[in-house]
Amino acid sequence: MLKQILADMYIEPELLAELSEGQKQILFFKMREEQIRKWKEREAKLEKEEVVLKKPVKAPGKKVSWLKGLDEDVWVWVMGEHPEDKPYNQICDNIIAERARQQAQREAEQIRAKKEEELVKRFSNVQLMDSQMDIMEVLMKEAEEKELQARQAAAAEEQRRMELELQRREAEERRRAEEELRRLEEHRAQQIYMDLKEVQCSVQRHDKEDPEWQETLRRSKAADERRRSVAKQARDDYKRLSLKAVERGRVAAMSKAFGGAAPEPKPRFQPKPKPRTVLLNNQPLSRKAGVRRTQSTSSRETIIKWFKDKQVPMRAGFEKDQDCIAPWFHGIISRQEAEELLSSGVAGSFLVRVSERIMGYVLSYRCQEGYKHFLIDSSENSYIFLGVEQLQYASLADLVEYHKVEPITMAGGEQLLNPCGQRDGQLDYADLFS
Repeated sequence: MLKQILADMYIEPELLAELSEGQKQILFFKMREEQIRKWKEREAKLEKEEVVLKKPVKAPGKKVSWLKGLDEDVWVWVMGEHPEDKPYNQICDNIIAERARQQAQREAEQIRAKKEEELVKRFSNVQLMDSQMDIMEVLMKEAEEKELQARQAAAAEEQRRMELELQRREAEERRRAEEELRRLEEHRAQQIYMDLKEVQCSVQRHDKEDPEWQETLRRSKAADERRRSVAKQARDDYKRLSLKAVERGRVAAMSKAFGGAAPEPKPRFQPKPKPRTVLLNNQPLSRKAGVRRTQSTSSRETIIKWFKDKQVPMRAGFEKDQDCIAPWFHGIISRQEAEELLSSGVAGSFLVRVSERIMGYVLSYRCQEGYKHFLIDSSENSYIFLGVEQLQYASLADLVEYHKVEPITMAGGEQLLNPCGQRDGQLDYADLFS
């Protein structure tokens, strides 16, 4: 049934009316995923056609690979759940501080370049003068080489001393300039940070004073919390139900949502029993060969034919390993009739009825708050809750037995405790087995 809905991207109004709000939301998500999948297939097909028409282009060497966790699935990180995640205010402060530091650094580089140019120009002039003096001294030494040998040595020593002094003064000037630049850079960074912080505070004050923005923020946080809670609950449900199903041996196939590599085993059914007759004392019932069901109609006659043709051979409504009808099984009754039957019971009472609108079943449940109705899909020769879980059962009896121990949903905790039987002297399923 679910495959047919996703293939047609359409659901009958009668079927939609049988779904609860939670089931409708899950069905909407699955239909949206199917739309995205078909869109990707169409885009891939168009790209292949364009490649044929255009000249071949060398494919880029870049590719994207997803980080996987210990379960070999795509690793997902939800911001704010890890204990080492920084709060939003601290992240904003770090970003502002980094921007201020970078801007101050750029300004300091400009000032440093100007200082360097001044120092080079200043000391280059001094060196030029020293070189001219050296030339004059050399000329004098050539003229008076023999007479001024002692003065030449003294002049050379003085020149080396002056060069060392000049180098020392240049290094000192550079050190002082660098310290001044560093001090200016730190002061400018702090000034820019305070300006940006003041702008941010003014924006936050304006946002806090805006009631519409506050309401939008509150709704956004509430929606994020709900999505995080639903995702965590879905993961816990899947792990818990999967482990329990494997341990008890009651599940025919594992979850379709995660697409296991191994093929799903087909459910095994009991051999077809001999024909019986319907009795009012809950004796075994007879069964007839039915006609091929039609998927598009949902009249009462069509549903009866479908039940006789497809469901009776699968022992739908029978007790497990017995040839008598289960006390929780009911025929084609409406939602109101099911709630009237459950009204005399306590929380945990339940019944399984044949839907009056579609070819399927509905599990009606009595809880503290009122009544719940869960649609059961049986179109794949197995039984599965539509939109609640992804576990398949070989028979209705297996489904009921499993959820006598395990709740249908973690949030609701619906355990099937007390089966709701027939009214005195009436069998609402007699026309299904006649």
